[in-house]
Parts: sequence; C-alpha cells; structure tokens
Amino acid sequence: MRRLLTCLLIAIAALTSVPAYAMQVVPPGNRNIEQPAVPGASVRRTKGTKTTFDRKYEKVYELLSTDHELMGKIRKTAAAYGIDPIHVIGAIVGEHTYNVDAYDRLQAYYVKAASYAGESFRFAYDGEDVDTFVGRPQFAACNSKGDSYTLWSCREDVWESDFRGKTVGGKSFPNNRFSAVFFQPFYAGQTFGLGQVNPLTALMLSDLVSRVSGYPKLNEKDAGAVYRAIMEPDVSLAFVAASIRKSIDDYKQIAGMDISGNPGLTATLYNVGNSRQRAATLAAKNRDASVPVWPEENYYGWLINDKLDELKGLL
Repeated sequence: MRRLLTCLLIAIAALTSVPAYAMQVVPPGNRNIEQPAVPGASVRRTKGTKTTFDRKYEKVYELLSTDHELMGKIRKTAAAYGIDPIHVIGAIVGEHTYNVDAYDRLQAYYVKAASYAGESFRFAYDGEDVDTFVGRPQFAACNSKGDSYTLWSCREDVWESDFRGKTVGGKSFPNNRFSAVFFQPFYAGQTFGLGQVNPLTALMLSDLVSRVSGYPKLNEKDAGAVYRAIMEPDVSLAFVAASIRKSIDDYKQIAGMDISGNPGLTATLYNVGNSRQRAATLAAKNRDASVPVWPEENYYGWLINDKLDELKGLL
C-alpha cells in the first residue's frame, strides 16, 4: 500500500509537474527562525569524539579555505553539472559538521581511498546478495526502468512497501532503510569519502555521472568498485554534484518549484535523500493551497543558510 501511494503521488505530480501559474522560485534563507533539532545520534557521535559541532564546522571551513586544489575541483565539477558550487560546499560542510570529521587536507582522502583498494566485500543481507534479492518477483515492475536513477528508486520503493519490517517467504527483514540493510557491509551508518556518499545513492546516480563525467558505470555485483568510486575524491565530487542536480530537477519537474537559489534546501535534500518522493508530497500539499507551501530546511540545511555569507566567501 505504501509503495502504491508513493508511486501514485509521483505519477500525479508528474502529470501536473508544470502548474498553471509560473514556476515558483523558493525564497532564499531559512523558513525556521531557530535551528531545527539535531538528531540524537549525531549529538552522541559528536560528544563521543570529544568535540562540538562548532569545532567541526570550523575544521571543515578551514579545509575548504586553505585547500585551493579542492576548491578548484569543486568549481569545475559544479560547472559540469550546471549548478552553483555553493551547493557542493553546503553538502560537504553539512556532512563534516554533523556526521564525520574533516581531514586536514585533500590528500588525506586519497590516502584513505587507497587503503580500501584491495578490499573484497559484497552487498548482501543475511547471506543473500542484493543482486539475487532484487531478482525476486516483487521487483519485476522495476526491470523496465530505463536508467539507474529510476531503477534503484523503484527498488527502494518496493523494499519500503513489501519487505521493510516484514517476513516474506519465511525470512524476516529489518525495519530499516534499504541502504542500511543491504549496502553497509562494514557497519551500520557507514558512508565514505569527501562527500559521504551512500553506496545506494551512487548506484542510483551512476548513469548520470557516467554520462557527464565519463566515469565507468557502477554495478551492485562489484561492491569494491562502488566504494572506490565514492571514496576517491574526484569521483566522489561528481556524485555529490549529481545528487544535487537531481534534487533540483525533481523539485522543478514534480513540485513546480525552483530550489536552485536556496543552498540550505539542497543541503537538506542531500542529507535526507528521497527527493522524488518529497517533491511529490510537496506538490500534493500545494495542489489545493491558496498560497505556496514552501519546502523547509532541516537542522543540516539551516546551518548552511545561516552561514551562507561566510561560505560564499570561499568562492
């Protein structure tokens, strides 16, 4: 039922993706006066490393302000995907403020990526490879999807509706995200690299990144190649930019809203994911609204908008 509702929302939104009125440009800045609450897991993780969010922000800001090679790569990659580089900066700052610590320099990311080059592992749950899992009949409707983004989005929807927290064919599945169950072979909550890209997100964006940046397409059967891609800084930046490009396009095409002038919103979507479903939900809210219902930033995006003048100074 959940999958049917999600698909229905997206389908309806797609049919009415361009409203009768002009495309709505989302105003800059935060909709919330105060920062929304930071999740407890992020708070505990930060306290556990004996630091603070302010110190982590200062550390990643220093990395960006002193590493001219990295800033050059950010500008170049953002231009390739047709987005303002401030969006890429916002995603990196948000990740390294709330989820991980920044390294002192770009080269440290290359060293870390190289350390995983020889690792052998697979995407699986309870002995079942994800490639075998998505071959189940519940996923049959996804097989006709023409690109990696719609294919893996469809598979994620099927997981949510047919498997998450359920027992199917005598096998029970966790009440957790598809990416957390099948795509974290080391430990829960693990993301990697400069952009902290999730492996499932990388698979979704593989076709776009291959087309724009020329990197080889990724395959769920080769987990090592996926991790090498998201850990290697140059490739990781391409996935960060592609994710932001997709979220901007989803909101234009599905919700009829232009969020490209609000880095706090693109940062929020980079953090929470599922831009297609969120855009469809927003479109449904606006269908009968007398005044526009604007998308709102979360704690992560709120920081980016709050620090926007300072972050723009990096450019």
